[in-house]
Amino acid sequence: MLKVGITGGIGSGKSWVCQVFEILGIPVFYADRAARFLMENDQAIINSIKALLGDDAYRGGLLDREKIGTIVFKSPELLQKLNGIIHPAVRRYAQQWHDSQRTPYTIKEAAIFFETGSNVEMDFMVGVYAPRKLRILRTILRDGSTQEKVLERMSQQMEEDEKMKRCDYVIINDGKRAILPQILDLHQLLQNRAKGTQ
Repeated sequence: MLKVGITGGIGSGKSWVCQVFEILGIPVFYADRAARFLMENDQAIINSIKALLGDDAYRGGLLDREKIGTIVFKSPELLQKLNGIIHPAVRRYAQQWHDSQRTPYTIKEAAIFFETGSNVEMDFMVGVYAPRKLRILRTILRDGSTQEKVLERMSQQMEEDEKMKRCDYVIINDGKRAILPQILDLHQLLQNRAKGTQ
């Protein structure tokens, strides 16, 4: 069973692409959702985060994401330590999930595959590309965020062109090129590869 990674910068539309794969019957592991789940349900992780950022990192048993974001994005050292708690746990969780599936391939969606080095665990990497201005606009509309906050989040990720160069296949989501035929072509290619015919 192939392990396929899908990545792209904030606002690229990778989650939408993954939803189409789910309609095609391919299971998708969303790394951000898994991280959120583990940070609020795994007691060892909760204890580690409280030890790093203080008890008020949680409010009413739930992670105070806005507060944590404000703290760690201003301190690369704290962000690195937080990632050191979360990323290994998400990777273990993703592997268990993958092993439980019964499809020709599975997809793991994450924004920072190359930044964390977890791309080496994938058999095939797919990038979803959108121009920078469009990504900023989509994120502002989706999150109700400011341009400043979007740019701050973008600065934490690898440059989009470099990210796409490292992928085995790139889906263009620029609002001009039809995206569905690209996904269907990729689905066929991955099914063939899973059968060992490519």
